[in-house]
Amino acid sequence: MEATITYHDQAYSFNPLQPLDISMPLHDRQLQPECFWAEPVQFDVIRVGDFVGSVAEGGSTNYKRVHITPHGNGTHTECYGHISADEHATIHNCLKRFLFVAQLITIAPQKQENGDEVVLLDDVKKQLEGLKPEAVIVRTIPNSDDKLTRHYSGTNPPYLEPTIGQYLAEKGVQHLLLDLPSVDRELDEGKLLCHHGFWQYPKNTRCGATITELIYVPNYIVDGVYLLNLQITSLQLDASPSKPVLYSLSPVFPQL
Repeated sequence: MEATITYHDQAYSFNPLQPLDISMPLHDRQLQPECFWAEPVQFDVIRVGDFVGSVAEGGSTNYKRVHITPHGNGTHTECYGHISADEHATIHNCLKRFLFVAQLITIAPQKQENGDEVVLLDDVKKQLEGLKPEAVIVRTIPNSDDKLTRHYSGTNPPYLEPTIGQYLAEKGVQHLLLDLPSVDRELDEGKLLCHHGFWQYPKNTRCGATITELIYVPNYIVDGVYLLNLQITSLQLDASPSKPVLYSLSPVFPQL
């Protein structure tokens, strides 16, 4: 099966039956990614009177409550409500499209004099030179599958140079995805400079722009252009657990 899209006057083909999932699965109290001191994900069986919401325990159906902290447990997508008191700034209200042309880039964070590991603006610029994607996906190296279970809290994990947010906003990138807990430093005195720069908050807020953190892009997915399907739950909250899915795009040229 093949489908086509057109972006900036260029036609691309893709196979909708060959998705590339770059989200992290979440489990009940098992090893999984955690950051910012979030409690582990928990699935609790609902019990009401004689009813038990577990087929394994003799119930007629599985019926469970999920305990999750979007910003701290696995892949999540956030809007400018993350840094705003505006009650209407929710991911459900801000994200109205779900398909975007995305560029996947791979970058090694560089160690700074203070010991921090930082994705530098110059490295991002080099990879995006001449490109105008709607979304940018940043995979950091080294890239091993222990990212699927890594506990980041208190470890000062890698982050983006703060000016990258401003640069991507000026370039017109609407959606930023990365395999780190945050675009900003774990402890930065609440400045959140990269968040502010990307959303242009509060003076020229880009209400439809989103940041997706804690993705995982396996090594077999090569750098290049993709169709991104950014899936969220309809929460009236600043962030939602999410499931970004990619489809490889191939340019289609007219027959001569």
